[in-house]
Amino acid sequence: MVTYSGPVPTDQIRQLPTSELAMALLRSLGDGKTVNANNMLRGAEQAFHHNGERDADQLLARLADAWAWLEAHGLIGPHPSNTASNWQRVTSEGREVAEAPKGQAKLWAAERLAGKLDPALEGKVRPIFNLGDYETACFAAMKAVEVEVRAAAGLDSSVLGVDLMRQALKPGGPLADPGAHGGEVVALMELFAGAIGAFKNPPSHRTVHFDDPVEAAEVVQLADLLLRLLRRAQQRKAQ
Repeated sequence: MVTYSGPVPTDQIRQLPTSELAMALLRSLGDGKTVNANNMLRGAEQAFHHNGERDADQLLARLADAWAWLEAHGLIGPHPSNTASNWQRVTSEGREVAEAPKGQAKLWAAERLAGKLDPALEGKVRPIFNLGDYETACFAAMKAVEVEVRAAAGLDSSVLGVDLMRQALKPGGPLADPGAHGGEVVALMELFAGAIGAFKNPPSHRTVHFDDPVEAAEVVQLADLLLRLLRRAQQRKAQ
């Protein structure tokens, strides 16, 4: 019996989460110079009915969901020469994601870092991260936290790393909240100290999988959170 294939194997259409199905569909579109949702779905419909797929309607719905996911994430968009028609194209980001060995992970990482980062990170860390140098980006992010904490606390440059965090944020320290409960003050101090100890000190770099863009993005996010907390302490200190 001759069978026809849709853009993605039917077992994958049934089993994959929408995001993973969307990535499989994206890779099936090739160079993506011109793509058309209706053509893709009608071709798939013909294949499913020819092959006797009893759940053809569900398969088509899943493919339509995957196409919508690609559009929502900017991986498929208007064709510059056919804006009045149903023809679209795989966007530049879509091609990059489709061709990258860990394209979906890079997409998730970019979404985690959507929006503005603290100024201490935006101009220096984000460009490094976007180049894929995750180890340097993580180190630079935590180094920025160290530099900003030292400046805000007015501590000497000889005080480094975990010791710096403890001196700056300990109960009674220059950045501690005098109105907070003692346990909260200590917890915040340990949060800063733990982050610096785990992600900045060179010997600890083995604790981070720098080939994982998502994990690296979360380290940068952590640095951004610490700087957000630091800015509050600076505002409190200035009052």
